[in-house]
Amino acid sequence: MKISVVTAVKNGAETLPAMLQSLKAQSHTNVEHVVQDGRSTDGTLAMLEAQGHKQMALRSSADAGLYDAINQGIGRASGDVIGLLHADDQLAGPDVLAKVASALDNPSIDGVYGDLQYVSRDDPSLVIRHWKAGPYSTAHLKRGWMPPHPTLYLRREVFERAGLYDVSFRIAGDYEAMLRFLTAGRVKLGYIPHVMVQMKMGGVSNRSFAHMIRKSREDYRAIRRHGVGGVGTLVAKNLSKLPQFLGQRQV
Repeated sequence: MKISVVTAVKNGAETLPAMLQSLKAQSHTNVEHVVQDGRSTDGTLAMLEAQGHKQMALRSSADAGLYDAINQGIGRASGDVIGLLHADDQLAGPDVLAKVASALDNPSIDGVYGDLQYVSRDDPSLVIRHWKAGPYSTAHLKRGWMPPHPTLYLRREVFERAGLYDVSFRIAGDYEAMLRFLTAGRVKLGYIPHVMVQMKMGGVSNRSFAHMIRKSREDYRAIRRHGVGGVGTLVAKNLSKLPQFLGQRQV
């Protein structure tokens, strides 16, 4: 099973080395790393060319934002299965992609997801937030549940029948896409009960109060578009994050 890992990056030289190392350490070797660079100016391209994955497909070009860059990367991917790995993230162990491939040996499911940890940007050994996703149920969507997007791996056919990311969303395009996949797309997901990805705190969605307000507005638009609730769903979605901050420690 060939897995395409898509990275959309612009000026990510500071965090790329850890991400690249986690990808190159994978025991599953049939991996294609599709990198869509947004014309970086900080040495990202030179770093990728020197330290990149041996099966890297690198392109640097202008884009209309994060989700457009991701769409361009998916459009170039040739794998049977496609997932995302951002410059601030890293795979949580050398067997993550092997677990993905093993789970997707089951032809009755269209994709898989697992658990996610948010770690300190200054000290990646410090876990700030642990997102234990749990098994999927359609009833969970009205309670604001969603799979952790950085851990999501989907068969290529999902994008072909359900579409790519909606570029009219600037922050919550991942949430809109997942709701679309799980409702109109009727995607069947399997759950891998392990931490698959570690993500550094400080992403675009919580970078400022203005970003948080915009994200909430976009979340609500996605909720209404796909008929999974209303304001109550949005409130539940945000409140469900609180227990993820409790009892964290160094790893």
